[in-house]
Formats: sequence, structure tokens, C-alpha cells
Amino acid sequence: MKRIHVAVGVILNDSNQVLLAKRPSHLHQGGKWEFPGGKVETGETTSQALRRELKEEVNLTVFDTSPLMAISHDYPDKEVLLDIHTVKSFAGDAEGLEGQEVLWAELNTLQQYEFPAANTPIIDKLLSL
Repeated sequence: MKRIHVAVGVILNDSNQVLLAKRPSHLHQGGKWEFPGGKVETGETTSQALRRELKEEVNLTVFDTSPLMAISHDYPDKEVLLDIHTVKSFAGDAEGLEGQEVLWAELNTLQQYEFPAANTPIIDKLLSL
């Protein structure tokens, strides 16, 4: 099984809220909430991939990212390496450019949303900050 390298952005605004996006129902883990991001292409760094994906997906221009953690997770049908970066330096108003729902959530409400299993360690870390 191929391991997919995914750049994940924990995007925090000035109010310390985090941006969430709902996965389209036709995709793997569809209908669940996630931290925006996408596949790292050959030759890209995680930060470069995150800048590209966040512009394409949620219309944010990212100036800087900093590594938060990495998670390797095996689903029955695919393996993912989540390379998670914190994003605090960005411009623009978040919007779902691919038709997905997006929202700013208070950190202490994250457990109210349904996330893919691979995201659990990210939520645990954010709740401990």
C-alpha cells in the first residue's frame, strides 16, 4: 500500500480559533471535519505544499509555517503520513473554494466535531496547549 504524504495546516487566527474544513462526502473520510491541507507533491517541502494547498482550497495566502508534529496512520484502505504545521501568519478570508464548508472553531470545542481517526493526536495536542 502506498503511503500518502499530506501537509496539514493548523491555522490559528488572532482570536486563537482554528480553521476547520468539512471533507466532501465523495472523498475518503467524507463528511468529517479536518484541518485543511493536501498532498505534498514531488520536490515540494511541507511548507511549500501547505502554501499551495491553502491558497487552492481555502483562499489563504500563507506567509510562514512552523512544524507542530507528524503522524503516521494506517486506514484499512490507505496509509497516510500527516506532516502538521502551525500557521499563524496569513492573509485573506477563509472560504471553501472547492465547495466545502469551512469554519473557525474555538479550541475547547474541537471534541464536538467528527474528525478522521488520524486527527485525534492533533486535537489532543491542541487541547493541551
